[in-house]
Amino acid sequence: MPKSIALFICSLFVCVLANAQSNVSGTIKDTTSGNLVKNAVVALLSPKDSVLVRFARTKDNGAYNLPNIPAGKYIFMVMHPTFADYVEDLEVKDADTRLPNVAVTPKSKLLEAVIVKAGGMMRIKGDTTVYTADSFKVSANANVEELLKKMPGIQVDKNGEIKAMGEKVEKVLVDGEEFFGDDPGMAVKNLRADAIKEVQVFKKKSDQAEFTGIDDGQSKQTINLKLKEDKKKGYFGKIEASAGPLTGDLKDKDPRYNTNSMFSTFKGKRKLSAFLLNGNTGQDGMSWQDMEKYGGMDDMNMEMTDDGGMMFFSGGGNNADDEPYVNTENGFISNTNAGLQYSNKFNENRNTLNLSPKFNNQLYNNTQTVYTENAVEGEILATDKVRTSDINRQNVKLSGFYDMKLDSAANNTLKVTLKSNFYHTESDETEVSSMIGKESGENKNRVDQRVQKEIDKQSFSVTALYKHKFKKNRRTISINTDWYRLNTDAESYLDRTSETFFNGISQGIRLTDQLAISDKQSTRWSARAIYTEPLSKKFALELSHEVSVNSGSNEQNTLAFNPGSQKFDLLVDTLTNNFDQTIITNKPGAKISFNSKKIKYNFGTGIGFTNFDLKNLSLDTTYHRNFTNFFPAANLTYTYKSNHSLNINYNGRTTQPTINQLQPVVNNNDEFNIYEGNPDLKQSFRHSLGINHNSYNFIKDMWSYQGFNVNLTQNSITNERIVNLSNGKTRTRPTNTNGNINANFWSGFGMKWKKPDIRLNFSPNFNYNRFADIINGQTVFTNTTGAGMNLSVSKSKDKKYDLSIWNNFRYNYNRGKQLNRLTNEIETNSRNYNTNQLNIEGTVYYKKVWSIQTDYNFFYNQAVSEGGEDFKYNIWNARLQRTFKSNEFTAFVMVRDILNQNIGISQTFNGTLYTREVNDRLKRYFMAGFRWDFKNKAPKAKETPAVSAEEIK
Repeated sequence: MPKSIALFICSLFVCVLANAQSNVSGTIKDTTSGNLVKNAVVALLSPKDSVLVRFARTKDNGAYNLPNIPAGKYIFMVMHPTFADYVEDLEVKDADTRLPNVAVTPKSKLLEAVIVKAGGMMRIKGDTTVYTADSFKVSANANVEELLKKMPGIQVDKNGEIKAMGEKVEKVLVDGEEFFGDDPGMAVKNLRADAIKEVQVFKKKSDQAEFTGIDDGQSKQTINLKLKEDKKKGYFGKIEASAGPLTGDLKDKDPRYNTNSMFSTFKGKRKLSAFLLNGNTGQDGMSWQDMEKYGGMDDMNMEMTDDGGMMFFSGGGNNADDEPYVNTENGFISNTNAGLQYSNKFNENRNTLNLSPKFNNQLYNNTQTVYTENAVEGEILATDKVRTSDINRQNVKLSGFYDMKLDSAANNTLKVTLKSNFYHTESDETEVSSMIGKESGENKNRVDQRVQKEIDKQSFSVTALYKHKFKKNRRTISINTDWYRLNTDAESYLDRTSETFFNGISQGIRLTDQLAISDKQSTRWSARAIYTEPLSKKFALELSHEVSVNSGSNEQNTLAFNPGSQKFDLLVDTLTNNFDQTIITNKPGAKISFNSKKIKYNFGTGIGFTNFDLKNLSLDTTYHRNFTNFFPAANLTYTYKSNHSLNINYNGRTTQPTINQLQPVVNNNDEFNIYEGNPDLKQSFRHSLGINHNSYNFIKDMWSYQGFNVNLTQNSITNERIVNLSNGKTRTRPTNTNGNINANFWSGFGMKWKKPDIRLNFSPNFNYNRFADIINGQTVFTNTTGAGMNLSVSKSKDKKYDLSIWNNFRYNYNRGKQLNRLTNEIETNSRNYNTNQLNIEGTVYYKKVWSIQTDYNFFYNQAVSEGGEDFKYNIWNARLQRTFKSNEFTAFVMVRDILNQNIGISQTFNGTLYTREVNDRLKRYFMAGFRWDFKNKAPKAKETPAVSAEEIK
């Protein structure tokens, strides 16, 4: 009896299992020929331990059948000796599963892709996107910039700014080291494309974060150029010179010329490079953003990051030591750039030295015409302004570091970084302006003034980072200390004639003749210690503490001209002040991190205790304030399958007001736009959330990226404006507001259309900004919405032609609301307008030595103001060149702006303010030139495979 019961139970159990099982079937095909594949092994594996569950071989017709498969999740795998393995996740349900045709790729075709005979190739390893340089064909002697333009997900605009995966590239490294400091343009413009093995794109973390393995929120979009082994031996370089006659009605009255020379020599671990650039076409100028990085600006906002570090950026009013505004896209520029780069490794690669001195001299002149309409309480104040600028600035910069491994096992290392910058500016600017009421036509004010400035700045910084690894794996301690000093001495001479009106009637003419002398110092010292302790195989704890001291002084004396002594010796008390500031911060913090093959995350918080000590020495007043802030932070990176990754991060940070924002002294450099500080300012706090996703399908040669970030700022430091509608005078002071938010979405998708061999890319983007401003006591919110679409198509044939078409369309909508005090009603000012840029570039090669290059740009800007006109213009450039002696020598002729339509017009609208600017631009010119590209004849080293078999799988 018991045996019968047991037999019955077993039979029932088998029946239940049978009802819960199903068959998996399908067909295997060849991706290239479409033929059915026989004798392929089709297998199901357990996802937990990769244990084989069932397998079968395909028949002559490519069909397979896996019977009696229990419902659940599996790994589906196809293997064949002549085809690449195919792997994907599979979920089997109760019913029979019929899979669609599975396409596998012959290994021969895969090998062609790996050795770059079948087009471009990229891969994603964790958070790094890697491009194999030889996969992208460029012309002989092309530089890295031309190479980057060929790579999916990387854009280089006409000004040389690089974006990778939709984000601006802030650093370009060569073999992991800085090349001529932190200027991204130096490496991409001066290194040869054929010297590059790989291009790596990633977010570079701080040195401490790279050491601990725990993200600290400080990262910069970075490109690393890995050199080929054979290019690290010997030398290479170029010498280029070109010139052309004076054409058209050019205000600078000089013929065109450019010289460009670069020399690099590598021997083992030693790298030595030098460059010299000189010209007056503006193509080799240093941008204004570069000057900020080089310490050229000292009215810097201090922003405390989520990890307690300090960030600085420009802010404040129109002060005596403010730099004259320069936009290198406009005006006429003559400049000289020179630099030296040396790096070497010593003592069996235990010590590394990197030095880079640079010099820049720039002469700039421009005439700018500006028209503005400012809507205030139902009145529109219209201003016409003409400004001329002549600027001469020089910069000498030295940067370097010495990295030491203090023991043979590299458990103790010390890195010392030094930077210095000496910066001198002389400027002479004139301005003539007039303001009227647009509706009434009444005069409000007139100004005719000249401002001459001489500014000297010196900055020095020293950073030391000590790192120690304990015997226990992942137990570390690191200490980073940083000292920074910036001194600024400036003199500003102001000669002005102004006229004020009331109800259209002149109230008299005022003459101003004064000299402002400014002496400003700022010093920052900080030290941060981090200790990491492994909690398990995947978890770790980070404990940190940071202390920082930021001090500064700003002494400004304004002297009026004394007719009796014929000197500037009359002190203007209302425009004179002496102000000191000291900020001391202590910040302990803790984080938990998790690290596995697919998932990496960390989360934690810090607490900042900040003490403000502000002293007005002129008025003998003191301001004491204390703040306590939390700095939450979290970061997640999920590599959910090969070449696919997702990153999510959040952090919070504070921004401290600058000395100029705090200093309660009136600045009258612009009589009708008065700026004064606010000693009652609070620090602001910003919440930031970011999401990034990257993926690449190696077999299909398809790539995509998506990014999203949103920032919400509490106590944002904005401006409060008091506008006198009778004479148009505006008094501005910084204040704290709430409600500021901005959100951005960007993405890119690309693929190779194999049959016509065409690359297709499209990149949609969207942004929203909400900004709070205060005008005459009422808070005005300006909302800006924008959406854009970037489409591009490119096709090339090696040594035959390169062709690309690119179009960028953008829709803009801006809305602002404020109270009309005449009608006591809320008025809405809104504008919507479109912009579009079309770019067509092509190069045709003939008989291996001739090539003709041309690019055409069409710019369209829809009218922003009511009744305004659309702006349309065309820029067409062309170049014909011939190479000699195996591409070693090149002769060329070129024409820029063939249609003579290069105009510097821009227009903006922000809800209450419409602005249109017209600037000088360099128009049509001709040049002829010669280039010598030289390199040694070193034997080619054996290259390692670009991709391993495991990476392909």
